[in-house]
Amino acid sequence: QVQLVESGGGLVQAGGSLRLSCAASGRTFSSNTVGWFRQAPGKEREFVAAIRWGTLYAVSVKDRFTISRDNAKNTVYLQMNSLKPEDTAVYYCAGTRVVAIPRSASSYDVWGQGTQVTVSS
Repeated sequence: QVQLVESGGGLVQAGGSLRLSCAASGRTFSSNTVGWFRQAPGKEREFVAAIRWGTLYAVSVKDRFTISRDNAKNTVYLQMNSLKPEDTAVYYCAGTRVVAIPRSASSYDVWGQGTQVTVSS
């Protein structure tokens, strides 16, 4: 059973950057799709980005966020630039063996515990 652990969250001013990491343990997940989701208070969890052999982004983060993976380290990253207050949320990484890059959270069966990202104005 793979386990995912996120890190890299924190407090940053608007316009700043953060890099989130999602480290997997238990088994290699180089062939899995890994996604990042976020959930703000009072809102539903929403898709941010995902990677398998290609990448997929939510419109709201495209051109500001970059997802990448280092299979040797069993880690997926989310580089977040030009952060906005509306990016404030708990960010989760999730994995799936589905041979696709799904946007739906229900397609992912392994989840990390989340890391808080707060962007001040």
